[in-house]
Amino acid sequence: MQKYLTIYHELVKKIQSNQLPESTKLPSENELTEIYSTSRETIRKALNQLAQDGYIQKIRGKGSVVIDTNKFDFPVSGIVSFKELATNLQLPANTIVNELAIVEADQELQSKLNINLRDSVWKVVRARKISGEKVILDKDYFNKDYVPELTREICEDSIYDYLENQLELKISFARKEIVVEEPSEEDRALLDLEGYSNVVVIKSMVYLEDTSLFQYTESRHRPDKFRFVDFARRVK
Repeated sequence: MQKYLTIYHELVKKIQSNQLPESTKLPSENELTEIYSTSRETIRKALNQLAQDGYIQKIRGKGSVVIDTNKFDFPVSGIVSFKELATNLQLPANTIVNELAIVEADQELQSKLNINLRDSVWKVVRARKISGEKVILDKDYFNKDYVPELTREICEDSIYDYLENQLELKISFARKEIVVEEPSEEDRALLDLEGYSNVVVIKSMVYLEDTSLFQYTESRHRPDKFRFVDFARRVK
C-alpha cells in the first residue's frame, strides 16, 4: 500500500473512533511529515484524500479541521452493493438475512418487475449493520428467470458478487426514486430506529446490459447515518 494511503487510513480510524473529534485541528503539514517520517507531498496526498472523502475541511490560513463524520456518503447515481460500500468506507459491517423465499408476483411486483401475475420471484429481506447498529433494511425482489437459485450464504455475503462472477450477469443501469416515508412495523422491528420518525427509501429498478429488468429493490435507511450524494455537471 502506498504511504499516503497508510497515513490516510490511520487518520480515518482516529476520526471514526473519536480520537480526533469534530472541530479538532490536525497538526500542520510540517508536523505531520515529522510524525510519519515522510515527505510533505505524501502528507498532502493523504490530506487531500481525507478532504475528498468528507473527513476534514482544509481552511486557508488555519490548516485542516475535522468535520461531522456521523453520516456516511451513499452514492445515489452508481450501482454499488452494500459489501462494496462498506469496504470503500472502511466500516465494520455485516448482514442479517431476515427472509429468503420464493413468492408469487402480486399486482405490485407484476408492475415493478414487468412480469406476469404469479410468476416466481425471489424475495430477500436483509438488515445491514454498520458499527453494531442496524441502519439499512434492504428488500430485494429478483425475477427467478434470471436468478434461478439463491442461498442464505450468498445473501449474507454479496448477491451482486454471485450474480456477476458466478452467473455472469451483466448488471448495467438502474432507475431510482428517493422518498421519505414513515417507518413501517417491519422497519421498526428490524432496524435500530431509536425513535426516528422517518426513513429514507431508495427504490430501484435494475436492468441488465440487454435492458432486461431483473431486480426491484427498496433500500430503507435510518436518516441520521447517511448523506445521499451525486455528481452533477452543468450542460449547456
